[in-house]
Amino acid sequence: MGDTAIQKLYTIETASTDPCRNLAVEEYLLHAVQPGECILYLWQNQHTVVIGRNQNAAAECRYEALEADGGHLVRRLSGGGAVYHDLGNLNFTFLVQRSGYDLEKQTETILQAVQSVGIHAERNGRNDLTVDGGKFSGHAYYRTGEQCYHHGTIMLDVSVAALEKYLQVSPLKLEAKGVKSVRSRVTNLRQYRTDLTVQEMKAALIAAFQKVYGLPAQRLDERDLPQDAIAAGTARFADPAWRYGDAAPLPNSREARLDWGLLRIDYALEDNIIRKAAVYSDGLDADYLSAVPGLLQGCPLEETALRRALTRLEAPDPVLQGVLNLLTRK
Repeated sequence: MGDTAIQKLYTIETASTDPCRNLAVEEYLLHAVQPGECILYLWQNQHTVVIGRNQNAAAECRYEALEADGGHLVRRLSGGGAVYHDLGNLNFTFLVQRSGYDLEKQTETILQAVQSVGIHAERNGRNDLTVDGGKFSGHAYYRTGEQCYHHGTIMLDVSVAALEKYLQVSPLKLEAKGVKSVRSRVTNLRQYRTDLTVQEMKAALIAAFQKVYGLPAQRLDERDLPQDAIAAGTARFADPAWRYGDAAPLPNSREARLDWGLLRIDYALEDNIIRKAAVYSDGLDADYLSAVPGLLQGCPLEETALRRALTRLEAPDPVLQGVLNLLTRK
């Protein structure tokens, strides 16, 4: 990746705090971005839990309590874990074609922006940015064909009490991080600069974006986007079948914490043939993990047959091996 030089930068902000609409704008921009372009999209959701593409909604979020309190549960296209958003959080998305995708530059933009407001941010782990060991920014990634995005959160003043109330974090995940609770893992930037505002952070991001890429950025207006396409996308993200998923229980379940994330596979067997399967994961390889249940259906629960089935689609070796090991372990 990174073969085609970026020649044009664009920024776009939305005044909407509706998570389904904001995800629809993100998806529209994903398909609209052209070779040589990079778009930085800045957005906020009010009182929302966003779960990763392959997560089990009921296992990750106390969504009945969230919705009773006027909140929203939404599911994004990318993998990764569940996050809580309120207006103390700012979301960013870099939208770019594969040939111009540069994770180093994209992440450096966020780091430089936070450092420019006087806070010493660092990279930590597979997709986190931290201050003094506390995570303030988690990132996830998505690609479809040549179209890519890299998005994440920037916690300025998020309600940690709400985050703890609505998110259900797996003990396996906390154990892997060596912490006892979500609260001990996260931090808000206002702990380090009490007067920091969302507007100042937006301005810092746009300035850092131009500095890192060495180009001026042209501002786009969300009102110029095709509203029928945005409305159709909003309806797709609001669909209960997409948001909640099918969590019908299956008789067998296996779960493990792997280097690349949590993996849980539920399945039903008949004569040692997998008749139905469900995969839940915060792994970042969202499309492949989504395809695994279909690859497994009708496959004998036997290593050679499983490997043949799982390699019908291209997958990163650690992910494929993780699925295989979990299903074949004694």
